[in-house]
Amino acid sequence: MEIVKLKVAAGSDPKSVAGAIANNIREKKQIEIIAMGPMAVNQTMKSIAIAREYLTDEGTDILCKPEFMHIELEGQQKSAIKFIIITTPIK
Repeated sequence: MEIVKLKVAAGSDPKSVAGAIANNIREKKQIEIIAMGPMAVNQTMKSIAIAREYLTDEGTDILCKPEFMHIELEGQQKSAIKFIIITTPIK
């Protein structure tokens, strides 16, 4: 299964990110979202909530599994959160 990695920033539009999440799920792709900083994490959570609404009518629900990760940026180790998106049918 293809893994799509999305990077969300503090200024990302949650509806745009939600559309990307929903469209990739419809294409049966696995999604990982990477966010650095509290505002980026906030935008990510909003995006996941909106994507759930987009997919509900199609009988699909999504869950997220957050994990800490470390990224090297400008020669320094930075912490980020990776959200692994899990799909499940609505019962």
